[in-house]
Amino acid sequence: MTDRATDTLRAAEHERERMRQEIIDDLDEEIELELQEDGLDGSISESENAFRREYFRELVRLQTELVKLQDWVQATGQRIVVLFEGRDAAGKGGVIKRITQRLNPRICRVAALPAPTDREKTQWYFQRYVAHLPAAGEIVLFDRSWYNRAGVEHVMGFCTDAEYEECFRSVPEFERMLVRSGIKLVKYWFSITDDEQEARFRARMEDRLKQWKLSPMDLESRRRWESYTKAKETMLEKSSIEEAPWWVVQAVDKKRARLNCMNHLLSLVPYKPVPRPEVVLPPRVYHADYERQPTPDAMIVPEIY
Repeated sequence: MTDRATDTLRAAEHERERMRQEIIDDLDEEIELELQEDGLDGSISESENAFRREYFRELVRLQTELVKLQDWVQATGQRIVVLFEGRDAAGKGGVIKRITQRLNPRICRVAALPAPTDREKTQWYFQRYVAHLPAAGEIVLFDRSWYNRAGVEHVMGFCTDAEYEECFRSVPEFERMLVRSGIKLVKYWFSITDDEQEARFRARMEDRLKQWKLSPMDLESRRRWESYTKAKETMLEKSSIEEAPWWVVQAVDKKRARLNCMNHLLSLVPYKPVPRPEVVLPPRVYHADYERQPTPDAMIVPEIY
């Protein structure tokens, strides 16, 4: 083998190794997120380890399919809206993170609206949500939605009885209008038990990295568990329509809930692989008169790791 051929082979092997390390870095990012969320201390049983391996394999597979879905949505100009509802600490945010993790934020974005301002309280109830609906080729994930009125606002007394009743008259009409306009509307309710919510709340209380997730509203929701249950049952009964039915995700096991929700979402959309043109990396252009200037030491971030 000539020196040139040897150099070419070494360069190819070096490039493959760099690509392998890049893939490992991506997986480490997900594992780091899991470690943070689970608070693992290393005491994991063999069966738990086996499931975690299966979980990561399935997660990567489903995220690969979500990328295909994203490409199809962009290529065909589809519009998709997914609502995520459920009790506090039900795991909605964790599912949303896994769905969006590998997607283009310009195509798939999250709408997590804060409490309405004084001005927004005087608007048509759906007005502030309409502003976040997708254009052609976009997916919007609502982390809580216009169903706030059927849940939190009703239970906490933030709306009148008349506004609450009007909600159930207006929501089906509003959603049918969205569907007629060509939007694919998917609604998920994440279901957990009383004991599981209490355990997750207590875990947040003891974890400094998660204490910010516990708001006074979250704590009050514990006291009003039964009121929230009644509100949820009424909501599912009165607002599950043929054009946009409710889907309930059993979410006591967070990892299984994530996989089940992602798999189900993919099953609802008739996406197909979109042919992509071959990507060719253009050669680097060199100019003989260009000389790179050194970066001043004062601008360099200290390398302490």
